[in-house]
Amino acid sequence: MIIQLEEAKRKLSELDAALTELGSALRIDELRRESVELDEKTAEPDFWNDPENSSKVLQRVKTVKGKISRYEALKAKLDDTQVLCEMGIEENDESVIDEVLAEVRAIEAEEEKQRIEVLLSGEYDRNNAILSFHPGAGGTEAQDWAQMLYRMYTRWGEKHGYNVKLIDWLDGDEAGLKSATIMISGENAYGYLKSESGVHRLVRVSPFDASGRRHTSFASVEVMPEFEDDGKIEIRDEDIEITAHRSSGAGGQHINKTDSAIRIVHIPTGIVVGCQTERSQLQNKETALRMLKSKLLEIKEREKLDRIEDIQGVKTNIEWGAQIRSYVFMPYTLVKDNRTGYEDGNISAVMDGDLDGFINAYLKMNAKK
Repeated sequence: MIIQLEEAKRKLSELDAALTELGSALRIDELRRESVELDEKTAEPDFWNDPENSSKVLQRVKTVKGKISRYEALKAKLDDTQVLCEMGIEENDESVIDEVLAEVRAIEAEEEKQRIEVLLSGEYDRNNAILSFHPGAGGTEAQDWAQMLYRMYTRWGEKHGYNVKLIDWLDGDEAGLKSATIMISGENAYGYLKSESGVHRLVRVSPFDASGRRHTSFASVEVMPEFEDDGKIEIRDEDIEITAHRSSGAGGQHINKTDSAIRIVHIPTGIVVGCQTERSQLQNKETALRMLKSKLLEIKEREKLDRIEDIQGVKTNIEWGAQIRSYVFMPYTLVKDNRTGYEDGNISAVMDGDLDGFINAYLKMNAKK
């Protein structure tokens, strides 16, 4: 059995080298210097005179110190495990084998997680993510599928400690939803979720079909970063159509049952945004306008346009051939990503928010390009 400890010792040595490499990739020494500089900045007498700037600085402090502490904790865990492993070998003590092997697995998992975060280097990867859900053709079945996706991403966000907030919701005809929007807030939310934007395909025996036939349904997930309103985007009053309506749906007590919900149509592009979860009609309007600006900026960046005015309109086909991922419940169970080839047979876990395998595969694939 001591041969297991010898193997663990070899693995720990490899991980030691990997962590040194990870430290370089994280620029850990630069982060330590930045942490000192940020601490000095927060100690300045006039630091709180500009609340908006001080808030950004404090957020950066939290991010920098968090990366440093997680890396240092991982290094400490590795050092402790190496010592325990060496003692077990020297003293021929088999009682430590299970603990050592468990620690090796935990170190490998955390090293992989931190290495993935290094790949999040896009301009907007740190930003919050705005997700919108839309069913394809197919009535109730597609609307139910859109709600299943809404639940899946809500669960993913909650499991990862993100704040998940419902922004807008439009009930389906019999079940599910016609449209919904959520905000997932926290460090790197957009960086992780940008891979999820696209059409998702479902194959199952429909609970809405009395004949028990198999159905194929489609729904789209739109993911965009929340942009800071820096004044670069100006929306003219004559370019938007604003309507108020009564809130409805999944928000429960968090949604005001008054005519305070707002829907905005951007006439030049046909883009529609809405908000119904804020306390007043004015707040709903402000949130919806921020979402509209984010959507216009995201399209401008994605399509590499020079001006917002160059956006022609929204072109989305929620149908066969456009899907990024397929979820098959029948005749077998499998979730497969069409872009990376990554697949998972535990479909119930995936629908409960276990998406890290798909997200990591996408990030790794893009890193090789």
